[in-house]
Amino acid sequence: MKKIITLLAVVGMFSLQSCTETDNTPIVDNDTISEVFEVTTSFNSTNNYSKLVALNPSIYSSDVVLVYRLSGTYQGRDVWKLLPETHYFNGTLDFGYDFDFTQNDVNIYLVGNDLQTVLDQYRLNQVLRIVIVPAGFATSINKNSYPEVIAALNINESKIQKIDF
Repeated sequence: MKKIITLLAVVGMFSLQSCTETDNTPIVDNDTISEVFEVTTSFNSTNNYSKLVALNPSIYSSDVVLVYRLSGTYQGRDVWKLLPETHYFNGTLDFGYDFDFTQNDVNIYLVGNDLQTVLDQYRLNQVLRIVIVPAGFATSINKNSYPEVIAALNINESKIQKIDF
């Protein structure tokens, strides 16, 4: 009888033992879908100083959209600024870039007091990158740094889809 109880205790100990993770291999997420679209547009009175970009197919309701504007280059590398972006001249808001999104589209637009007076360099031929970020990544990445976002999402720059209008 003692042998049966001892045997049951040993079997119970092994079967009720919780699992532990000892493997330090990084987790690879093979089903995360991240996309980046590049749009070149001009903001003017004809398009109401905005650009509507359709998302086809629609994104998941839990996804987050980030929009970056190419603001120049530094040491041969592109400089991307996260929207919203505001420009103040003489201590007051002159204009800014902003956006909103749904599951079906992204609307990028200028805001300001007198958009007709915004210099052409800020209105014409603006290059924008729309980044679709899955919800799981949205809180764990530095959204202000375009290179960090692209690296975290494992996006290959050569695979960025350019949308022409």
